[in-house]
Amino acid sequence: MSDEAKRLEEAREQFVAQWGALGTQWGINRTMAQIHALLMTTAQPLGTDDVMEKLQISRGNAHTNLKELVAWGLVRVVVKKGERREFFEAEKDVWQIFTTVARERKRREIDPALGVLHQCAEDSRDMQTPEGKQFHEQMRQLEEFVGFASKVADRVAGMKHGFAIQLAAKMLG
Repeated sequence: MSDEAKRLEEAREQFVAQWGALGTQWGINRTMAQIHALLMTTAQPLGTDDVMEKLQISRGNAHTNLKELVAWGLVRVVVKKGERREFFEAEKDVWQIFTTVARERKRREIDPALGVLHQCAEDSRDMQTPEGKQFHEQMRQLEEFVGFASKVADRVAGMKHGFAIQLAAKMLG
């Protein structure tokens, strides 16, 4: 292995480990994030066996997390002519990755939370005790805020990358 290949492999391993840790902050399990990082930094699509070998994980773990990454839209299945097994490649566009993660987190976390807040506000709407009124008002305010934040996130995720960066620069400048 050449010096450059060795340095590249070390850098990739460091990135994969860090991306795995970061993924847990995004609501993705560590192994899922590590597989995504590996695929994102590999020039050619990899098969399940390649992922298992590089990350030292079981077939079941690799298979489950690859399928979940496909379901999220962060990884695509690639068919190679003459091959029976599946290969996988990651979305590499950073803006697309961000919008995909934001959309999935909203669908899996924010939308259900909004439903609970709405139901709690409705269930407490006609309460007359001070505690009941306070609870209702808190639920109503939380629902309003989370709903607003959700709409802002939808708008940002729907923007083109360049426009979003320009808008952010104006807001921060």
